[in-house]
Amino acid sequence: MGSIDANLATSFLGGFKPLDLDDLRTQLHQAVDFITDYYKHVDSHPVLAQVEPGYLRRILPPTPPGPAAAFDSVLHELRRGVLPGMTHWASPSFFAYFPATNSAASLAGDLVASALNPVAFTWLASPAATELEALVLDWLAHLLRLPQRFHHGGAGRGGGVLLATTSEAMLCTLVAARDAALRRAGGGAGVAALPRLVAYGSDQTHSTFVKACRIAGFDPALVRCVATRPESEFALEPARLREAMEADAAAGLVPAYVCVTVGTTSSTAVDPVGPIAEVASLFGAWVHVDAAYAGSACICPEFRGYLDGVERADSVSLSPHKWLLTCLDCTCLWVRDTRPLTEALETDPEYLRNGPSESGRVTDLKDLQVGVGRRFRGLKLWMVLRAYGADNLQAHIRGDVDMARAFEGMCFRLRPRGGMGEEQAAAENRKLLELINASGRAYMTHTVLGPKYVLRFAVGSTLTEHRHVAQAWELIKEMAHAVIMSTTVTTTTTAAAALPPPPPMLLLLLLLQQRGRSLTIRRMKPYCYSRLISQLGDY
Repeated sequence: MGSIDANLATSFLGGFKPLDLDDLRTQLHQAVDFITDYYKHVDSHPVLAQVEPGYLRRILPPTPPGPAAAFDSVLHELRRGVLPGMTHWASPSFFAYFPATNSAASLAGDLVASALNPVAFTWLASPAATELEALVLDWLAHLLRLPQRFHHGGAGRGGGVLLATTSEAMLCTLVAARDAALRRAGGGAGVAALPRLVAYGSDQTHSTFVKACRIAGFDPALVRCVATRPESEFALEPARLREAMEADAAAGLVPAYVCVTVGTTSSTAVDPVGPIAEVASLFGAWVHVDAAYAGSACICPEFRGYLDGVERADSVSLSPHKWLLTCLDCTCLWVRDTRPLTEALETDPEYLRNGPSESGRVTDLKDLQVGVGRRFRGLKLWMVLRAYGADNLQAHIRGDVDMARAFEGMCFRLRPRGGMGEEQAAAENRKLLELINASGRAYMTHTVLGPKYVLRFAVGSTLTEHRHVAQAWELIKEMAHAVIMSTTVTTTTTAAAALPPPPPMLLLLLLLQQRGRSLTIRRMKPYCYSRLISQLGDY
């Protein structure tokens, strides 16, 4: 065998020290100061990044540096280059997509987990990481009042795992459902039956559902997105699902998987868990409850009804990083029987074999996920639950619900006026959204429900208070007025194109309309915003 040159070893030992303890302490203090200053002043930044694609390459060097840089210089470049290009999800005026909550306990937990840095693929690789993960999943299952069959060591062979996102939870359960359906197809068909498997969701189910189905090998033509209706508040209707499943079964296809959503991203629709699970049971299909968005609310007894019927589900996922004050990434997946997951996902290389794993007394979390390596996610979730307790977490949820009720509607739009068609109404609402977001004072997004383009207002960022919701409403009214005035000017100008030039006073009024001056409002019939800006379902 060869040997290491003594001089070479000495040069390395006396040089670069990436974990020098004095540097670690200093740089972490500087980083904490940066973070606290950021949160203190986050509402002074435009909520939506006001940059153009490629902006960062014009600020930072195109090639990696050779010599080391002082940490102060690194933080300076972070402030100068990265912060201006951030869309600030932590802003109290962030009302887009869904909340991405955070907390002091979560940040501290994530920091400690990163410092410990275990790769907890087996119990032996990090017993504490494995067992703490099981404990916090049971804690949260208790708060959600999930049946004992979903708890570790409860009735049956249930349990759970922490994953990155609900997309991964869907993929893992789809693979388990696929293999179970192939076994159920029987007759030695095996993989030959794969082209006949069908998965079901609604047209409001998260878009990752279709993507995960493709990855799991389902024929895209056999991924059913059942149409929803305003009359059912865009929830998946059991009767429509049964009709689709019966038609597929009659055609020789195999219903394999049903995704039930508690809080769709687009409209926060809640599918009826129990009745849908009952329909799925008629065909032996796996039932997965995607409660990533709204499931956190169910730790409050008054909202637990949204999970009624969950005892009939095969799996449930919930993302604490959306509403339970735990930073990305953190998604809980519970299954009432872990065996279908491990049979589909387990790996057993020689270099990972060990006594505890082979004894059958422990769970190796690598066998409940797609990858092998994994982060110590359980620590930050445990710190949130341990530091704040159920009472504070429930108060947090209730406070956000109160703010949402004050706004009175997640989806809304400017009503069509004066014979305006849906295409024109959509254009007007797109303009309204552009003006709101370009202001930098709030950030919102849109969706399309049925034929209607609507704006979404998602309350839940950690720093949001009632005053921020009130300020956003004033901004919406201000920009709605500008859009209405602009439409009025455009219509008036078009109608007057064939007429003689208008008198100077009329020109003045048109200019004032464009600028939104109060004189115009006094000379015109006042707009009633409660009529012009409507909640979905009221128009």
